Amino acid sequence: MPAQYDQLLQLAIPDSQQTYTATDAMRYALSLGVGADPLAEAQLAYVYEKNLRVLPTMGVVLAHPGFWARELDSGIDWVKIVHAEQGLVLHRPLPPQASVIGRSRIVDIIDKGPGKGAFVYYERRMFDAASGEPLCTSTQTLFCRGDGGIGGPAKTAPPPAAMPERAPDRVCDIATDPRMALQYRLNGDMNPLHADPAVARKAGFERPILHGLATYGVAGHALLQAVCGYDASRIAEISARFTAPVYPGETLRTEIWIDGEQASFTVRVPARNVVAIGNGRAVIRPAAA
Repeated sequence: MPAQYDQLLQLAIPDSQQTYTATDAMRYALSLGVGADPLAEAQLAYVYEKNLRVLPTMGVVLAHPGFWARELDSGIDWVKIVHAEQGLVLHRPLPPQASVIGRSRIVDIIDKGPGKGAFVYYERRMFDAASGEPLCTSTQTLFCRGDGGIGGPAKTAPPPAAMPERAPDRVCDIATDPRMALQYRLNGDMNPLHADPAVARKAGFERPILHGLATYGVAGHALLQAVCGYDASRIAEISARFTAPVYPGETLRTEIWIDGEQASFTVRVPARNVVAIGNGRAVIRPAAA
């Protein structure tokens, strides 16, 4: 049955649970290219178990409930889903290892009309299983291209974050490894689009593309490096809008504008002159005294 507004908004997504270890945290960082320079001690803190720190963006892969749009009776035409936006709020720095409970729900739906698709806004709140304390909250906007006309009140999507009209205050170039998509998929997203050339060609790409959340993770690394001095506790929020795919092996240029505790950013692929992430916004906590 095609998706219907009321049923989809009330869809019961089962809670999920994951126990991750220091090895998982290090694997996540390595999958994003952290530690490429083994003598860069600030990066080493995220890929070496001694006094291990965790990249803030790891929160987006924790306690994932699976491909619920396909696996549950959502009615969504899951083949036509596009990951449009991603947000993450860090309630506190992620511990090097923990058991995490994820509680997911659909928080809003905006129907653009028949033939025009619908936006589905999804939230996953993650808690420490032992203490019950909140760790982080992941938000996604899914553009369901095949589900326009599902109903609901007339609403318009919120506008993207405004970008400063001046030259960026910081620029950070990070080269991605040609194997990055193969490494990143070990964090849990095994979509063959990111590994199988035949699947990628069928989807209209010349070769496998990088996960959007991997590009998002590289942007988080750039913010950590260029703004936070590799202090993960300073990142409170990161949100971004995906605008173009990235191929593994490309260099990503993160341009950053700093206004108080807010950092606006875009991620470009200089070799193709395209913007991969636009209208990015991060909230940066002050450095500890």
